Amino acid sequence: MKNAVSRISRLLSFLMISLFVVSPAAIAQSRPQRPAPTKGDGKKNERPKPKTAEDLKAEEAEKKRLEEEKNAVIEEGVVKVDTNVVNVDAVVFNKKTGQIITGLKRENFTIFENGIQQPVASFTTPESPITVTLVLEYSKWSELFGSASGGYFEPGVYETVRPVAQFLSTFIKPPDDFASVIAFDIRPTPITDFTNDPARIRQTIDLLLKNRPAFRENNLFDAIKFSLVGGRGDSVVLENSEAEKADYGGMVSVKSKRRAIILVASGIDTFSKINFDDARKVVQAAGIPIYIISTGNLFYKKYEGQLGATDGLTGMPGRLTFLQAKNQMNTFAKESGGMHFEMTFESEIPDYLRSINGLLRSQYSLAYDLPAPHEPGKKYKLEVKVDVDGDGVSDDKQFVVQHRPFVMTPKEKESKSKK
Repeated sequence: MKNAVSRISRLLSFLMISLFVVSPAAIAQSRPQRPAPTKGDGKKNERPKPKTAEDLKAEEAEKKRLEEEKNAVIEEGVVKVDTNVVNVDAVVFNKKTGQIITGLKRENFTIFENGIQQPVASFTTPESPITVTLVLEYSKWSELFGSASGGYFEPGVYETVRPVAQFLSTFIKPPDDFASVIAFDIRPTPITDFTNDPARIRQTIDLLLKNRPAFRENNLFDAIKFSLVGGRGDSVVLENSEAEKADYGGMVSVKSKRRAIILVASGIDTFSKINFDDARKVVQAAGIPIYIISTGNLFYKKYEGQLGATDGLTGMPGRLTFLQAKNQMNTFAKESGGMHFEMTFESEIPDYLRSINGLLRSQYSLAYDLPAPHEPGKKYKLEVKVDVDGDGVSDDKQFVVQHRPFVMTPKEKESKSKK
C-alpha cells in the first residue's frame, strides 16, 4: 500500500513539473496570432528608391548645419550692438547759471562725428515720456556702508533702497513713463520688468524694504552689462515664474525716445565675469545715459583713518578701492553722457533725484544715419553744438551741451575653433 502511494506521489510530481515546463509554450501557441501587416506592394521588403536632387540638396544643407553647430564656439564678453543709426541724448546748460535750456528745435543743433557734420535724421523734444531702469546694489557691503548713516535705527541697506523708492513713487508718471528695477549682489536679478502700473511699483518698493541682502559680493560690471544689453539671468521676481532662469531684454532693446539708467551703488566691484574695460565698451556702444548716485561715501569719510591702503584679509575694501570706485563711476557717467552725484548724507537724496528728473525731462534725443558702418573697435568723436538764438553761429561760450563724448562699436573677439 505504501509503495503504491509512493508511486502515485512520484507520478503526480512528474506531471506537475512537466506542466510548468510545457505550459508557457503551450499557452503562447494557443493564443490567436494576428498576421503582420504587409508593407509596400506586398513584397517581403521595399526596394530602395533613388534619391532625388531635392533630397540630396536637403541632406547637404543639414550636414553643413550640423558641422557649423559642432564647430561653433560660444564666447562670453562684450555684446556687440549693431545699428545703422547713432543716437545722441543731449542736455543744454547755461555755463554761468547752470540753468537747463528747453524749447529748442532741430535746427538749433549741429552734430559732428570726427569733425564732419552729420545731418540730424530724427529729433525728439523733452516733452516725450521717459523709460528708466533703476539698478541698485543690494548686498551685505551696501548694508554695512549704509550703517554709517542709519546706525541702529534702520537697516543700512536703506541707503540704496531709499533713492530708488523715492524716484519710483515721486517721478514716474503713469501711464506714459515706464520703469524697471534690477537689484544686484553676486548677480543681477530683475525685480520687475518695465511697468507703468502703480500697484507693481508699490510691490517693488515693499519687496526691497522687507527683505535683507543675502551675499556681500558686488558684481557691478555684470549688472551694468545686464541692464543695458540684457542676457540670460534670474526670472523676474514679481512675475512669480516657475522657471528659475529667463531671457531678459536690456535697455538697448527698448523702443523709446528717452531712455536712461539710474545706478545707485558704491562703485565697488568684487569679481564680475567682465572687467572694467569690457564694461566701458558696453556703456560706450549702448549710448544710453547713466545717472549715478554713489553710496558709501559717508562710511569712507568716517572710517578712512581705520582703513588700510589696500583690501584687508577679511575682504574689507581699502582706501584705494574706494578711490577706484569713485573714478569708475565718474567714467561711466561721463562716457554715457550722464552725471555722477556723490552722496554723503541721505538728506541730499531729494535734491539729487530732482536734478536727475530735471535732466531726463529736459533731454533732447537726436540721431543721425551712418553713411557707412563703423569700424569695430574704433572710437568716433562726437560733438554737439547748439545755436540757441538761431543766428547761425554756435553759442559755445555761453552754453554747454552735455552728451556722450564718442561712439564706438566693440571689436569682435576672434573665435578659437575646437579640434
